[in-house]
Amino acid sequence: MKLQTPLSVGEFAKMIEATIIGDPDVQITHLNEIHKVCKGSLIFVDNEKYYNQAIYSSASAIILNKAVECPPNKALLVVDNPFEAYNTLALHFMPYIPMRAVVSETAIIGEGTVIEPGAVIGNHVTIGKNCLIRANAVICDYTQIGNHVEIFSNSVIGSNAFYYHQSDDKSYEPWHSIGHVVIEDHVRIGACCTIDRGVSGITVIGQGTKIDDQVHVGHGVVIGKHCIIAAQSGIAGKTIIQDYVTIYGQAGISKGLVIGEGAIILAQTGVSKSIPGGGKRYMGSPAADALQTFKEMAALRRLPELMKKFDKISHLIIDEDKADPK
Repeated sequence: MKLQTPLSVGEFAKMIEATIIGDPDVQITHLNEIHKVCKGSLIFVDNEKYYNQAIYSSASAIILNKAVECPPNKALLVVDNPFEAYNTLALHFMPYIPMRAVVSETAIIGEGTVIEPGAVIGNHVTIGKNCLIRANAVICDYTQIGNHVEIFSNSVIGSNAFYYHQSDDKSYEPWHSIGHVVIEDHVRIGACCTIDRGVSGITVIGQGTKIDDQVHVGHGVVIGKHCIIAAQSGIAGKTIIQDYVTIYGQAGISKGLVIGEGAIILAQTGVSKSIPGGGKRYMGSPAADALQTFKEMAALRRLPELMKKFDKISHLIIDEDKADPK
């Protein structure tokens, strides 16, 4: 999340009662998670396994639970519970604001846009021109929607990320989501779809993309331009779907992957690794080249016949051996 105004590390330390190691005047422009950092980011880490990854990333400041050496031009904020401190900051900069009206007074709605009865438009939502938001759709806080977008009934755009931190007692504590959703021009989102906001970044649905009913898009996913996604597909968090990708029904795509431009993912395919595009077709679980998989399936269907032939040849060889006096 980008802050409206940069703040110094010293100001953050006061908010969470942290001890500073390093430069207290380092300027913070973003509040981010460890997987999504840039210069000016403040992130947290509470596991020594990831200390080096965090401290030597491009992040400018790191909240952690142990005093360690700080690299030049950075700052460390030492607290007992880094996750709790991070969540405190997240709630400070993007507090939960209940919806008080069907269409929030802070929403901006463009000319020619139709909001059907029962649809809910949250706080600080922006909707462009000539859009159609069908009955009972819910557009959550800070969502940004372009022009000529259709969102059908019972879809929820911008719900909190399904993202949890496991505590020492093995219970799960939710991250406070401070990201949002951006839907570009000429997008169509079918009925009963769910699109989560980013944990700290942006979930993007690219220009011209068409999404069928009952599709789930996880937190921080970026979907490119002119993609087609059929019903009951699911895309896990932080995955990047490049332009012109086709995803058939009931496909499942794991987290943090890259699906190459123009890839075609056939129905019920399970994608567990990044795959190249270029018009290549994939099927099966785990996903594999569709043409090769079809050949393997064809060969497998011939296996009973081949086994019968093998048995006949084996019996002939055995009979000849018995007939040979040697």
